[in-house]
Order: sequence, then C-alpha cells, then structure tokens
Amino acid sequence: MKIQWLGHSAFLITSDAGVRIVTDPYQPGSFNGGLRYAPLNKPVDVVTISHDHADHNYVHMVAGKPIVIKVAGMYMASGIEFNGVQTMHDTSSGSERGRNTVFTFTVDDIKICHMGDLGHVLSSDQAAEIGAVDVLLVPVGGYYTIGPKEAHQVANQLAAKIVIPMHYKTEKVDFPIVGVDEFVKGMPNVTRLDSSILEIRKEDVPEERRIIVLKHAL
Repeated sequence: MKIQWLGHSAFLITSDAGVRIVTDPYQPGSFNGGLRYAPLNKPVDVVTISHDHADHNYVHMVAGKPIVIKVAGMYMASGIEFNGVQTMHDTSSGSERGRNTVFTFTVDDIKICHMGDLGHVLSSDQAAEIGAVDVLLVPVGGYYTIGPKEAHQVANQLAAKIVIPMHYKTEKVDFPIVGVDEFVKGMPNVTRLDSSILEIRKEDVPEERRIIVLKHAL
C-alpha cells in the first residue's frame, strides 16, 4: 500500500490491487487564497469527507466518478469497509464549527484512521468505537483543530503504531496554525521522509510508535 500526502488533510491511499482513496480533498485557493496546494486531477475510486468546509470537501478536485462518503456509519465501497464515527470540530459540542467525522478503513490488512478536523480529545466511547489503529492521520496545527499536545493524547487513546501529522502550517498555508516542528519536538522515533509517499506492508508496522513526517506532493 502507498500513502501519499497531497497537502493539508488530503491523502491519496492506493491499495496493492489499485484501489485509490482520497481523504478530505481541499479547494485550491480557498479562504481568499489562504490555502495554495495544487489540485490533484487524478481519477479515484472513493472519497471520504470529514465535514463540509472548503478545505476538506472539494470533491471536484478529483477526477472520475468516485463514491463519496461523508457521514457517520458503516459503508462498503470498492471492496473496502469504511466506518465513520461522529466527533466534533471544537470543544463546545459543535456549536463553534460543527460536526466532524473520523473515518477508519483497512487496506491490505493495515487499519488506517483519518481524524479530519477533530477539535477535541476523544471520549472513551469514541475511542472504543474506533479501536486500535495501525496508521493515524491526525491534525496537529491547533486553533481550528486539536494541537500537538492533544494529537499525542489521541495517538495514545488509539494505540497508534504509525502517526502521520497533517493540517499544519506550511509555505502553502496562511492559516493561524502551528507547524509540524511543534508536534515532533522532543519525541522519539521521528522520521522525516524526503518524499510525499510512504510505502508500507503489514509486516512493516512497528511495535513501538513511529512518527513519520511526509512532504506534501502538491
């Protein structure tokens, strides 16, 4: 399986059989040019959308006629089961920014969890419904989402083996959020890849947690 970080909260996940999943596609140039990642323009099979904000729900960024999954519940698409768990975009029961759906799905025997714009540490019920995960895609920038401290707490709640940070400040983001350095500072087992792609097999999943920082592709 390949996990490619496109930018922001968007990842392209490609199974060994060629099934292509995109998470939270963004609208290039949205928020008055505050988000400047380039468009994907490649056909995919499935798109997951955590919530309806322009930096997470722009299905038009992907080509083809993908199956779009955007609310909590169980779904089967392209032979892969998706579980959407309802959370919130803030710490005020959604009154500030609304709801957020966390999606888990298993590709090539590797369980992936995409947190969307999670705005709070998980409740015990939410953590139990999600369960332990192999790969956690988690926002770390703060302000609109959980920040570095809370992201580590969520990783602990889900016993994540590999943590890939997302939704943080880069040269293509003008949002008032922090960069990835705040998340990895002082942490063991941090790998910064000179690539946007992580290729992984089930037997590669480590026993001890690793943080993997990818370069954005777009």
